[in-house]
Amino acid sequence: MSVLCLAELEGDEIAAASLASLSFARTLAAAGDVTAVVFAGTATLAPGLADGAAAEVCQVAAPQLPGYAPVAWARTLEQLAAARGAEAVVAPATDHGAEVLAHLGAMTGLPVAANCVSASLAGAGSWRLVRQRWAGSVLEDAVLDAPVALLTVAVDAIQAAAPPLAGQAVVTTFTPELTAADLVVQARESDVAEQGASLATARVVVGGGRGVGGPDGFAALEELAGLLGGVVGVSRVVTSAGWRPHRQQVGQTGTKIAPELYLACGISGAIQHMAGCQGARCLIVVNTDPDAPIVSRADYAVIADLHELLPALSSAIRSRRS
Repeated sequence: MSVLCLAELEGDEIAAASLASLSFARTLAAAGDVTAVVFAGTATLAPGLADGAAAEVCQVAAPQLPGYAPVAWARTLEQLAAARGAEAVVAPATDHGAEVLAHLGAMTGLPVAANCVSASLAGAGSWRLVRQRWAGSVLEDAVLDAPVALLTVAVDAIQAAAPPLAGQAVVTTFTPELTAADLVVQARESDVAEQGASLATARVVVGGGRGVGGPDGFAALEELAGLLGGVVGVSRVVTSAGWRPHRQQVGQTGTKIAPELYLACGISGAIQHMAGCQGARCLIVVNTDPDAPIVSRADYAVIADLHELLPALSSAIRSRRS
């Protein structure tokens, strides 16, 4: 089986979500080939791609694509899938991956199965799927009838496995035929460098909710996140109040996270928020309310005032490092 997998880059590195999607694609392809499709003209392949995560890395050669262009990316995948006879096209269920596959589905008339946890070929043009529904609170067994499967991967539920392939991937290039209509929507600039590390890929997230008290209360969270090499995340009530930008929101309508550690401070734990952090390997809660819903979901809970605990914790970390 031939499978195409959209591989997104973050700077010079492959995104963690894409590594998880490539693991999913390898399982789907079984003994077949997986081709990682990269929309970047870098001469040196990102670590994780070059070392066997895919049998082939196809770099898209399109000078008219300076950045993200969802319709043009989808058009490229359509042409590449037709040229290679691909039986499946996979993308991480990130903002970009979901948008590109939605356009691809509209172009081809094929259905898109979103937030897949597993997939396998059940017969000619038939696929057995398990996918997340209701923000991940329900797993659905489904059958997809389509000559080519278009699947987004619930990366918060997939662990990136070590590449089983030995040696370097075969590197090829592909030049799509794009029209002016394909290029109407493009992202030409990004302020990622100004925003700092990505919330979606951070190994440590320090989250704050209503209990932080206001914009000034996040200074303690910023300090602790910096000491732990992590980033700050927030609940929806915080962004609704205008205390922090929406890009830091964790939850169903924000960003899904899967860090090694999520330290949630002053967050009650609404269903929508828990849907966004259920991929965390370890959840530690700091809250004054022992009956807060998030406390029952925590691996560890500290019933305390975050304004007293966090400065003391940061001080202890600095002392141990000095």
